[in-house]
Amino acid sequence: MSRFTARRTRVAVSIAAVALSALALSACAGSSDPASSSSSGGDAAGPGDITVQLSWIKNEEFCGEFFADSKGYYTDAGFSSVELVPGPSTGASELISGTADFAMSDAVSTGSVVASEGAPLKIIGTTYQKNPFTVLSLKDGGNIATVADLKGKRIGVQDSNTALFNAFLAANGMSASDLTIVPVQYDPAPLINGEVDGFIAYLTNEAIIVKNEGHDTVNLPFADNGLPFPAETLVTTEDMIKNHPDTVKAFLKAEIQGWADAVADPAGCAKLAYDDYGKDLNLDPKNSEAGAVAQLSDLVVSDETETNGLFSISDDLKEATVKSLGEAGIDVTADQLFDTSLLEELYSENPDLVKYAG
Repeated sequence: MSRFTARRTRVAVSIAAVALSALALSACAGSSDPASSSSSGGDAAGPGDITVQLSWIKNEEFCGEFFADSKGYYTDAGFSSVELVPGPSTGASELISGTADFAMSDAVSTGSVVASEGAPLKIIGTTYQKNPFTVLSLKDGGNIATVADLKGKRIGVQDSNTALFNAFLAANGMSASDLTIVPVQYDPAPLINGEVDGFIAYLTNEAIIVKNEGHDTVNLPFADNGLPFPAETLVTTEDMIKNHPDTVKAFLKAEIQGWADAVADPAGCAKLAYDDYGKDLNLDPKNSEAGAVAQLSDLVVSDETETNGLFSISDDLKEATVKSLGEAGIDVTADQLFDTSLLEELYSENPDLVKYAG
């Protein structure tokens, strides 16, 4: 797989594709029990073995999980073993079928299956406080620094990102008629070659790669311009939350410890990806290090996490997310999409976990 191919299909999936997937899954939703299928013995016998479905390949996006695994935090939490399964995947099918106990996903993908099929899934925390989507442009090209700069421009949009980009436009009082949408894939060559003025990208990936190739880049982040929603969210089933709360809290504790280490050591975070867990992917150390720094400083930590701890989701962000999903035609309430009660309970029981930066 190239560094760009299918790069973002697991985040901004098309609404139609998610709906079709949910139709195929709905038949088994009532009988699935991830905790009993993967976590043998349940809470009474300890967490046991669990499977975590990652949203993407094993790169620096998951260095918190790599720290949790390599430093024994999962073991300390009582897990016999934790399998980190690489994506790309939104995690919905694995959770509903019971082949995964937890998944890394995003509010758009999870909200889609919850809204369209009533999937029994909940977001229990989030790694990224805001989504990393951006309109990437070149300073000596499109130079798109504000929403107003989009007017009349040619914007390269991947098929899977079309619904999300339309939601972004709607949130800013614009429509596709205000510009020209050019269908592209995930390689930003059309931007570099001047075929488009802007390109839908990830702040922590394509935007970094293009900049590291020597181009002077400009970003227009979705999250800062009317379309905030969390990404790299931790998702599990309603059954897991209700019947295996200790397993959920044990997992969350190990995750918090792993990501606290990542925040404290961005270089070590990247190194775990390119030297160990993602070694077979031939990751570029320079890009991995830049990606780790960007996600840890701009996406993982915020005023919310400084006050309430990593993975916390404020009520304001929940409501902003619901509004964002509504712009994309996904009708879901905050209570249907989020359940952070066990995270809050964990922090209440372990207040020292809040101080990740200490």
